[in-house]
Amino acid sequence: MDEFCDTAPCLIFTVKCSVSSCENVSLRQSRIWGPGLKSDFRLPVRYFFVQLVNKDGSNVTTSVGKKIVSALVSPANGDNARIWTEVLDRHDGSFIVRFRLFSSTSDLKVAVTLRGQHIADSPYTITGPVYHETCNCPNQTPDQWATSVGCAVTYNQIRLDLEPFKDINMAKVAREAVERFNNKGHHSICHYKIIDNKIYRKCYGEHVGFKMFMDSILLSLSRKMVLPDTEFFMNLGDWPLEDRLVSTSGPAPLPIFSWCGSKKTRDIIMPTYDITEATLEMMGRVSLDIFSTQANTGPAWENKTSRAFWRGRDSRRERLDLVVMGRQRPELVDAKLTNMFFFPKDEQKYGQLARHISFFDFFKYKYQLNIDGTVAAYRFPYLLSGDAVVMKQDSEYYEHFYGDLEPYVHYWPLKHDLSDLLEIVRWAKKNDATMQEVAKNGQRYARENLDPASIMCYHVRLLQEYTQLLHSKPKFNKGFELVEQPSESNNCKCQKYKKQVHEEL
Repeated sequence: MDEFCDTAPCLIFTVKCSVSSCENVSLRQSRIWGPGLKSDFRLPVRYFFVQLVNKDGSNVTTSVGKKIVSALVSPANGDNARIWTEVLDRHDGSFIVRFRLFSSTSDLKVAVTLRGQHIADSPYTITGPVYHETCNCPNQTPDQWATSVGCAVTYNQIRLDLEPFKDINMAKVAREAVERFNNKGHHSICHYKIIDNKIYRKCYGEHVGFKMFMDSILLSLSRKMVLPDTEFFMNLGDWPLEDRLVSTSGPAPLPIFSWCGSKKTRDIIMPTYDITEATLEMMGRVSLDIFSTQANTGPAWENKTSRAFWRGRDSRRERLDLVVMGRQRPELVDAKLTNMFFFPKDEQKYGQLARHISFFDFFKYKYQLNIDGTVAAYRFPYLLSGDAVVMKQDSEYYEHFYGDLEPYVHYWPLKHDLSDLLEIVRWAKKNDATMQEVAKNGQRYARENLDPASIMCYHVRLLQEYTQLLHSKPKFNKGFELVEQPSESNNCKCQKYKKQVHEEL
């Protein structure tokens, strides 16, 4: 069981493993790696990975029992520290070990064991200051932080989104953006400025509550590094805003940041507020995140139900059509509405509303349906990370990572009207090995590209590259509000980093 304590030693996971399930594992050849074993890896949650290896040198590829791996995280000097840790079994011989600090400390000791015996080079020492999430110690440049976290140099979607913008005059952008998008009841936007690593904003529109998501990521980043002085407009709504085409005759598009893009608009796309919050609040107030799905992938592939599965609300006509399809062909499609807000209720046509179930229970089914809601369905990253094939509706909407994905490789495409769904499900049932391979490809992509580091890296790289396009540095204007750091953010001692004991992990 998980233990939460505020004295050292802290946070022990008990290992329960039969001799027969573990006897072929080589402790020495098994591998432990990941950025969470470095002190300058500053994210809300630290994490690293464990891969069990057989004595013949091959990776263990199946689950070998519940809670096979134990992790102990404690200050090396015996000081008290509030830390919460989890060992997540991915049921394929690999594990995620993640831990979140609720107070800063120094020189952590991390022991990872199998049946009480150390794995690989355990125990590890994280030497130097280890800061908790709300600690305000921006002692790195963005490039230093990016190097320590392992960020990509750039992202294709950023390059595409910024291509129309060469010399951004924010005084002009501000006048036009407020004039065009300050429509009460229709649009909500915020003008953000980062000056001397402080966050300021001025919002326009009636419903601006979603500013809290943009506030949170900017505050988190500014506690870790000194962000470049910059300014931008953030769209707080679901729909992308900038519908101007790039042309030589008409007015130029405005650089507007949004959480969702479309083929008809030119907004600059950021990771959605959903996956960003799941990253910031991991092991906090959210239970669904990119790691939790990897540890809750349902039964083994051969024991999953060979039907297409969907649950959700009635935010698009195709969703209603899907439910009707499922009622007509329940042996192929299990689709039910959980809420109705947009269309009239009709139990005779759509059936009774289904009770909400855990997202993890979705993975009892081999085929997961990703159908647009008001815009793109933001569940897509979590569906990819599970052990199932994502059958995705053709859509004009996209998130920041969609351009990396290949149909028939990472997911299985569906026509927009879902008219080919039944045929595809029938085909899938006869071509199980192909479907399983697509499921593994999607899962691999999510593991490597949608982890917490990747989500925060994307924000940092976008701010860096966008800022280079500004005509001039931002200046403070009256009417802008300072976005305050959490009250406890200064209750920590900021230090310079020391050399790591384990440089390569």
